[in-house]
Amino acid sequence: QVQLVESGGGLVQAGGSLELSCAASGRTNGMAWFRQAPGKEREFVAAISRSGGSTDYADSVKGRFAISRDNAKNSVYLQMNTLKPEDTAVYFCAGRKGLGASARAYEYDYWGQGTQVTVST
Repeated sequence: QVQLVESGGGLVQAGGSLELSCAASGRTNGMAWFRQAPGKEREFVAAISRSGGSTDYADSVKGRFAISRDNAKNSVYLQMNTLKPEDTAVYFCAGRKGLGASARAYEYDYWGQGTQVTVST
């Protein structure tokens, strides 16, 4: 049973940047970030394979967000740049038993409790 803990959320002005971190209690394989805004369904943000060699991004964040990982630290990161008010949400880290990057929430086995990101105008 792998436990995931997110950190790095906060309040930032539009156009600013934040980096989220996800610390795992042990080895992880495929990893991803999802987010859920008030009144909306959970949506995919970014995913990364175990090796870090493959990534996938939602169209809404392509060119602005970057997912990365450090397997020596059992951690995954989400660098968020040029933030928009539409990015306001609770961001969740997720891990799967499979090695690859997946955008499908049902393929993930482990979930963090989330970290709040609020982008002001």
